[in-house]
This record gives sequence, structure tokens and C-alpha cells, in this order.
Amino acid sequence: MPQPPAIRSVIVAAITGLLYPLCFPDFDLGSLAWMVLVPLHLALAQPAPPRRSFWLGWLAGTLAFAGIMFWVITAMHQYGKVPLAISVLLMLLLATYLGLFLAVYALGWVWFKRRLPALAFLAAPCLWVTLEWLRTYLFSGLPWALLGYSQYQWLPVIQIADITSVYGLSFLVILVNVSIAELILWGLAKRQAQSDPLPWPALAATVAAMAVTLAYGHWRLASPAPATQDRRSIAVGLVQANIDQAQKWDAAYRQATIDRYARLTVQAASGVDLVIWPEAATPFLFEREKDYKLEVMDLVRSRRVPLLFGSPALRYYPNGRPYLLNSAYLLSHDGILLGRYDKRHLVPFGEYIPLHSSLLFFLDKLVEGIGDFEAGAQATVLSLPSQQTQFSSNPSNGKAAFGVVICYEVIFPNLVREFAANGADFMVTITNDAWFGKSAAAYQHFGMVVLRAVENRRAFARAANTGISGFIDPQGRILRASPIFEEAAFTGTIPLDRTLTFYTNYGDVFAYACVIITGLFAWLSRQGTRRLGPYGSTKPATGR
Repeated sequence: MPQPPAIRSVIVAAITGLLYPLCFPDFDLGSLAWMVLVPLHLALAQPAPPRRSFWLGWLAGTLAFAGIMFWVITAMHQYGKVPLAISVLLMLLLATYLGLFLAVYALGWVWFKRRLPALAFLAAPCLWVTLEWLRTYLFSGLPWALLGYSQYQWLPVIQIADITSVYGLSFLVILVNVSIAELILWGLAKRQAQSDPLPWPALAATVAAMAVTLAYGHWRLASPAPATQDRRSIAVGLVQANIDQAQKWDAAYRQATIDRYARLTVQAASGVDLVIWPEAATPFLFEREKDYKLEVMDLVRSRRVPLLFGSPALRYYPNGRPYLLNSAYLLSHDGILLGRYDKRHLVPFGEYIPLHSSLLFFLDKLVEGIGDFEAGAQATVLSLPSQQTQFSSNPSNGKAAFGVVICYEVIFPNLVREFAANGADFMVTITNDAWFGKSAAAYQHFGMVVLRAVENRRAFARAANTGISGFIDPQGRILRASPIFEEAAFTGTIPLDRTLTFYTNYGDVFAYACVIITGLFAWLSRQGTRRLGPYGSTKPATGR
């Protein structure tokens, strides 16, 4: 029995939502991303009132993000001690919120397709980038699993990110999806003896954009980096202690945790200029607990190698109320504190609770163990003096400068950009992904670091408590990646580079351009511009 058009549209749109998570780690079907939105576009082509397109997009988006963000249940229930039913409900609420962005995209696509049919193929990727840019900053921001991240393994394509950031990749993927959908619709119309012309503008623009992107990518990959020409590099040791989250802040395991880090540091410290521990590695407040602090400093002195590690820092408001900073400390090879970076972008409902007094009491359980954090103030670039980088090749300035981003911060392009602009030669990211359990989240988180490396042409060293720890070069090559939930201690050499890319210099210019173009198209469509091209319907569709 034939299905009613409305039900058929719902099923087709749902296909997009169900396939969308497969584009990202740990499924890693990045090639699927180039056509994953085609079913939604086909569903939106059915005559219907605009509100139906909104609901179809919302359905697809909610399904997509429920699949991508499923690990939130583990973080809240297993480690936040939130009841399972409430954890599932909160994850679905988050997916519903993120799904709204796809709902707005679907509504916008139908609007542009009906009002500006000749330019809809260009309006669609601009609108998508506008929505991703809004998602990066709106309500503190949650740019997790932006569409462009699905391509982190395709090196020739991602090189364009040093101009456009990850948004340029999303633009390209949407452009291809739109062209495929338009081509399919043209073929279906031809079978029904309709006279719609071939969508040449969309196809030509897609081929040209892909050709330019791939040509640029191959050129960048074939060109030696300035760091390679100058032979500037640094040897780094990474420690992945694999401390169980349930034991991490338990005083009964404190000494055992320190001993494990000491043992692994001995393995990682041979022949390197810097050893890196993960976020909140020390199970104590480094500045406040003297005996444990001296133990860490003695370890550093015994190995004669600088150490970067995460530890909370306790501070007080003027009224005497305490608060915490999520900090990274750098010790010299003789145990002297060289500097500290305080995390600037905190995780909502993880490190602090927005509108704390207005929310239900059970949300307090999401910030368990230590308490509320406050954000740091500035992008502090840390430096290793030349006499402490004996295994590096660093003839130019006598120092190896680097920036640190902690956990969630690495998913924000502009935060890393600030460090590169401030003189960082390489980047470090430290994290504790134990909260995610053995889910796709650790792989998704790691994949996003690849784009940060390419955007600014800065190598990354990543130390994670339970993995993934590893090294990524300025072209986005993953030089080494550890398994998750295993102890690991290993070394690597990464290049130093102070090249300033277009993105480093000018930031989100590409995204701003997409926002402006989207606004321009919206203005044109409201002026009643109805016949700007040879294909596409120029009349609003009607439906029940």
C-alpha cells in the first residue's frame, strides 16, 4: 500500500538523522558525509507548508545528535551520579536543542529554494556555516561534531582550513550534498517527462570548489613547512596514567596515583625536552599541599626534564568564598615554576552550573568532587628556556614557546588561534576523557584536534588520562595515537613553527562572510525576487 507523502517524507528525513552519526568517529565513515543530507533534501522537495520542513529538519537533527552525543548519558549517570532516567532525558533535551539548528537549516533551504531558486545552492552552505558559527558561540557554545570534522582523515581536503577554519569544510560538504540532491531531483523529473533543466550552476560550482580545494591541499602537503626548512623541533614525552575516575579524587588512592605518574614519567623522560601529564593529573591542589608538591618537584629534579601537568588551583573571592581554577603548571628541570595557564572556557554543567540558583538541585551532582570553577583570564603562552631544550633543534630564538588548551577548549577554533597569534611554536592539549567511558566521545574529541593543527599550522601534543594521547603535525597527520583505557608512556618529536596562517591572522572571516551572504540572500528573498534562474519552482508550494 503506497505511503502518504507526509509519512514518506518523515521516513526519508529520518534516514539522514540515523546516518549522520556514522560520519564521525568512531565509525569514521567520512565519505558518507558528502551525501548524508541528500535524503533530507529529497524529503524537503515534497510540496508542503514551511512548518513541515522545520519539523522534518528537527527530526533529522534530533536523531543525528542523539546518536552523536549518546556518551552524555555515561558522563552524567556513571560519573555524575544522576539517575539513569534523568540522564537519558537530559541527553535527549540536548539533542533536541542541537537538532534545532538543522530545523532552521531545513526551513531556510525551502525558503531560498522557493524564493531564490537560482541561488539556493549557494545560500544553503552559507546558511549552514552561519548556523555552525552560531552554535560555536551561542549560550557558551557547543561546536561538537561540526560537519567539517567528519573529514579529519582526508588530508588534501582539510588543508583549506588554514584559510577558512573548519567552517570551510562544512561549506564544501553541504555544497556537494545540495548538488547531489538537485541532480537526483532533476533525474526524477526527467523520468516523469518534466522539462526542468539540468542544475548546471550548482554542479559547476561544486566541481570548481572541489578542484580548488584539492589542488590547494596537495600543494600544501607537497610544500615543505618553514619549520622543516629551519630544522626547528622539540622532543616531548607523554604520560597516560589511566587513572579510574572513581579513584581520581579518593584520598585512599592518592599516593598510588602519584607513584604511577612517577613510574610512567621515568619511561617518558628519556631524551626529551618536556614531559606532559594530563588535565587534573595531580590528585591534590599543587599549590596548597606541600608534601605532595615537593614529591612532584623532586621527581622533576631527579629526571632533569621540565614537566607540564594539570592541577586545580584554589583562589578566594574578596568576600572570602573559595573558588577553583582548572590550571596547567609548567615546572623547569630544577623544579622551579615557570608559568601557569588557567582554563578560560569551562564546560557548562561539568565545571560550573549556569544560572545555578535557578536550576533544579539535582544539577549540582554534575559538578561532583571538587566544586565550581571560575574561568581564567588570558591566553598565557608558556616558554621553555633554550638551556632546558637540549634535545630540540631550536636555533632561532633560544626558546620553545607553546600554548595549552585544556579539554573542551580545543573544540573552539578561536581559542587555539589566540595562542598561535601570541607566538606559540607548538600547542599542547591536556584532557581527562575518562568521563566519556569507552564511547565514541574520546575519538570525536581527538579528531577535532586535527583541524586545530591545520588551521594554525601548529603541531599538537595531546596528553589524556585515559587516552587518546598522541602527536599531530601541522598538516594534520596523526603521528601517533594511543589506545584508550590503557597505561602509556611514549615520546615523539614535533616541529616548531611561528608561521601565521590566514586564519591565524584574520580569524573567522570566512564564517563572517557566510553570515553576511546569508543575510543578503534573506533580504533579497523578502524583496520578492522570484525568478533569478532557469530552474527550480518560483511559486510557494502548498500542502496540508
